[in-house]
Amino acid sequence: MSMKKNYDVIVIGGGSMGLATAYHLAKRKTKTLVLERFSFLNQNGSSAGVSRQFRIPYPEPYMVKMVLEAIPFWQELQTHTSAQLLDTVGTLWFGDPKVKSSEGNIGEAEKALTANKVKFTTLDSRQIEQKYHFKGLPENFTGIFQADGASIDLKATLETLLKWNQNSGDVTLKEDSPVTGIRQIGKLFEVSTPQNVYVSEKLVLTPGPYVDQVTRFLGFSTEVIYWNMTSMYFKKIDPKINYPTWFVFQNPVGPSGNEFVMNPLTDPSQRTSIPNQDEVKYTCAWVKNHMSGLDPKPHFESTCFVALSQDQNKELIIDFAPDSVPNHRNVVIYATGWAGKFVPFLGKILSDLALDGKTKYDITNFRLGDKIFSSIQ
Repeated sequence: MSMKKNYDVIVIGGGSMGLATAYHLAKRKTKTLVLERFSFLNQNGSSAGVSRQFRIPYPEPYMVKMVLEAIPFWQELQTHTSAQLLDTVGTLWFGDPKVKSSEGNIGEAEKALTANKVKFTTLDSRQIEQKYHFKGLPENFTGIFQADGASIDLKATLETLLKWNQNSGDVTLKEDSPVTGIRQIGKLFEVSTPQNVYVSEKLVLTPGPYVDQVTRFLGFSTEVIYWNMTSMYFKKIDPKINYPTWFVFQNPVGPSGNEFVMNPLTDPSQRTSIPNQDEVKYTCAWVKNHMSGLDPKPHFESTCFVALSQDQNKELIIDFAPDSVPNHRNVVIYATGWAGKFVPFLGKILSDLALDGKTKYDITNFRLGDKIFSSIQ
């Protein structure tokens, strides 16, 4: 084991959030270390897959506002690559107007968009079929279309952030470096990996669904639900047909009334790269019955391992460590949620919290709660 190495900030977790945080730290000439337990650009966590949705509709006005605040950060990141990071195709939310899911419901989204002065159009079932190439929808379905929605090229986003960090001169990137211990000596954190011990006064924790395997070294754990999500990619039958990104609201079809076809996992060790076949069958049947422009046989399948909060009212966790941790305001944590649309923006927020102890953006709704974190001391 070599000499201990000192950094201004150590970022634990080198997926999209860790790389985005390092990106913004380096813009402020911060000597930064990123520790990734697997390889960079791996498929083992919540940055797996090739695409994500960028969409403005949310049931909460503060979430709509947050997406709007993210747009300039995407525009700035775009200046560093010739790859198109956001393909603007619009967002379509449709379905049973009475159904309320983890995404809220259509009526709530309309109110939240209106409160933020975001333009959208409303649609009935037949208009959705005619304009957006769906078929066989129940007559009571309604929808909203918001033109600024996009498909995020997640792979290109990660590659852009990684390349920029590699060339910055301020970021050291260490892969195959799982954290095996964190020890506090005064104000310093000593972070151990199989290869080395690294020292810093400040930590940013962005290990995605592996968060508890890091926080346990600081004496607390998160209370999250693990999901091994399946993604499928379908080929267009007619190349002239273009679908928006979309979400359908309908009654739960999963076991025990779950919104998803499959059950959650209880531990990260259960993560698998094999898609859940019940979910594959259900989705293929839905595509066959309701989408006129796609071949219902998947062209490609993948999985994504995510952690969601047990508190369904809390979309994301962005905060300092609990005050039970000494020097807790020098430990910034991001955990849980569907946050692909916020990647460069959250990197800015997390870097501000690490360097300044505050951010000008409102993260009140993402603070730690008693339901979310529990001490294991």
